[in-house]
Amino acid sequence: MASNLVVARGGVEYVPPISLAFWRWTLVFLILLPFTYMSLKKNFKIIKKEYRQLFFLGSMGCGVCGAFPFLAGQTTTVTNMGIIYTSSPIFIILISGIFFYEKINFKKIIGLVACLIGVFIIIIKGNFNLLINLNFTIGDLWMLAAAIGWALYSIYLFYWKTKLEIFQRFTLIAFFGAVSLLPFYLGEELLFERTFFNKEFFIWVIFAAISPGIIAFTLYTITQKKLGASLTGFTLYIFTIYGAVYGYLLFGEKLENFHYIGTILVFFGIYLAKKKNVQKI
Repeated sequence: MASNLVVARGGVEYVPPISLAFWRWTLVFLILLPFTYMSLKKNFKIIKKEYRQLFFLGSMGCGVCGAFPFLAGQTTTVTNMGIIYTSSPIFIILISGIFFYEKINFKKIIGLVACLIGVFIIIIKGNFNLLINLNFTIGDLWMLAAAIGWALYSIYLFYWKTKLEIFQRFTLIAFFGAVSLLPFYLGEELLFERTFFNKEFFIWVIFAAISPGIIAFTLYTITQKKLGASLTGFTLYIFTIYGAVYGYLLFGEKLENFHYIGTILVFFGIYLAKKKNVQKI
């Protein structure tokens, strides 16, 4: 999923943000459809019952979380984006606890705090003066909306039970995600920026569809089934660590001491969040 940072950093130089999100999920749908068409056809009655839920999941997971980070990157910094996106697991825990009565134990809270501190250390590069001097822009609001959108997607993906198999459901989520983006894509094409269907366009759309698209979303769904919504949300903190690794491997960025300190805190926090309380008999 962290490979989406590569798309956000490199892809938007060649493809307009909403166009990139729209064509990414359109391609995901077209790739999956040949493998799921017959089973979807057999389950048409189930789809009729669940299409509202599928549209909501598509519009949140693929629409809001697909386009908003790319829009945010036009007017805000990567530092701000990283800080704001770390609020998503907090929204997941709060919404799960308030509306679905998911238990929030003390260890999970301590784990959450440890993860937040670890991510902040990485983002501010160990220099707390950077945190004081941060400036916020309209792009930060886009990123906050993306964080809330991902929280809603994660929670309802887990709590809305379905009779569809993972890839059947994901095919439809991708379809409805593309549908939700279509009017905004057309508006971008007509009023703001045209898409050039050149070599760079196809490279970035294909990469975005396969790596942070099909592979990441499928693994996230499987993880949710094993761990639940709130604990799976903690993987977003690992997202920041892998982002630093991608920066090192692909963009020549250095790994400093604060990266290692932040990484230790993040994994320690996830360990605490996952560890079950031992009850005495």
